[in-house]
Amino acid sequence: MMEHGSPGRRSVSWAQVLPLLFGLIAWIFFWYRDTALAMVAIWAHGDTYAHGFIVPPISLWLIWRKRHELALLRPDPTLWLVLPVLAATTFWLMGELTAVNALTQFTFVLILLLAIVSALGFRISRRIAFPLGFLLFCVPVGDFMIPMLMEWTAWFTVLALRATGIPAYQEGMQFIIPSGTWSVVEACSGIRYVIASVTVGTLFAYLNYVSLRRRLIFIGVSIIVPVVANWLRAYIIVMLGHLSGNKLAAGVDHLIYGWLFFGIVITIMFIIGMRWSEVRPATEPLPVPHITPPSPTSGATRAWLVTTGVALLAAAGPLAFIVIDEADGSAAPNLARLALPADWNDATPFTNWKPAYANPSVQRQAAYSREDKTIGLYVGYYRNQDYQRKLVTSTNVLATSSDPIWSVVSRNRAEVNVDGMPASIRTAELSSKDITAHRLVVWQWYWIDGKPTASDTEAKLLTALSRLRGRGDDSAVIILYAPQESAKEALPAFAIQAIGPINQMLDATRAAR
Repeated sequence: MMEHGSPGRRSVSWAQVLPLLFGLIAWIFFWYRDTALAMVAIWAHGDTYAHGFIVPPISLWLIWRKRHELALLRPDPTLWLVLPVLAATTFWLMGELTAVNALTQFTFVLILLLAIVSALGFRISRRIAFPLGFLLFCVPVGDFMIPMLMEWTAWFTVLALRATGIPAYQEGMQFIIPSGTWSVVEACSGIRYVIASVTVGTLFAYLNYVSLRRRLIFIGVSIIVPVVANWLRAYIIVMLGHLSGNKLAAGVDHLIYGWLFFGIVITIMFIIGMRWSEVRPATEPLPVPHITPPSPTSGATRAWLVTTGVALLAAAGPLAFIVIDEADGSAAPNLARLALPADWNDATPFTNWKPAYANPSVQRQAAYSREDKTIGLYVGYYRNQDYQRKLVTSTNVLATSSDPIWSVVSRNRAEVNVDGMPASIRTAELSSKDITAHRLVVWQWYWIDGKPTASDTEAKLLTALSRLRGRGDDSAVIILYAPQESAKEALPAFAIQAIGPINQMLDATRAAR
């Protein structure tokens, strides 16, 4: 009886392929060791992604369960995945050039998966598709959802409080009720619950259901349930604090009640899910081949060819980064002098607010005035960016949620028609909690190698292209701000006159690298 496989293709033995596969995996880990260690560091230092430690063992266990089935198949190395490996390596390089953790770590895992599939072939890989795909849960990604989840949590909590007769005044992530003031911070977003639920829910769906429809439904439920559970958790915690005179659900109790409530909800979800579990149909054993084994020499040659091709392409990205990074090295910048616009003079700072941008290479903050209008300017300039110093990151914000004085109460976009500025800029309104109780209106955008943009994605792309062209990674954030009562007239008036001198200052700093 013929072995299942493509006509004319010569499969190879496990004894030939496994040493090459393990060597290829070790090779990839060698070249991407910094990316792998960065993933482990995130697992170790954050509860949100601690599940990353158990994902690889679970994947190995799922593969081990199929060992008898896999033993009846022969590996069939394929070169069809050479182009996807090249694409993944290219995306890793783009992520490394711009210090995007999520992109580099995702493509690292993807390169590993493509290498495994290339070495084993499609027939075997199809039978372990879920265990391989489950490895993607190693990637610590999800922080981008935090602002949205925070907004949803604040909205629901205030809505539920009002529905139960408790007056609530909301402003941004903060709301006030008769018994005190509450804030929705990053820990209240529920991202930990969502990621934990989706990871475990996906595994549960694979082990307990057979039909794709039921699996997808349960995975969808495992996404929705923790979001709603977090809303209820936030409401219950506020109610406990309100009814107890803020003696309960504060400090550590806040977290303990949260995880306890989440554990109960998820347990109920799994108990209900078990009611619709399906019994896997008995599978017929695969036919054992009775033909003469293929030529060991030709099979080994193809396995070596595939392994070598994937290994060379996988190493191309890190090698290219080393070359580009060494060529980009430059001394720390000094911001050139800013030529003040006509009629604007240096002024005494009118606020103690400062954007929470970490580790800029150099920064400048000043105030300017003309007649009765006062403007603040902040420029954060970045050069030789890495994972500790980078312009575009979720931790660079106008005000952190833990800031004791300042909070962002609204965010928006504004269309502008000023040469040298992006067509659309970010705007925000900040509120002060100090005795002055004043507000600021903020305009914000980026400058990347002479090009203005207000998009994080475009900023990252422009930075990568600049580095690929050998022009370095010089970038800056430009922030204009003014008191709320005068911002409508002052911000456009200053921007029209100041954008030219600001861009000249940045261009001169870039030219002096």
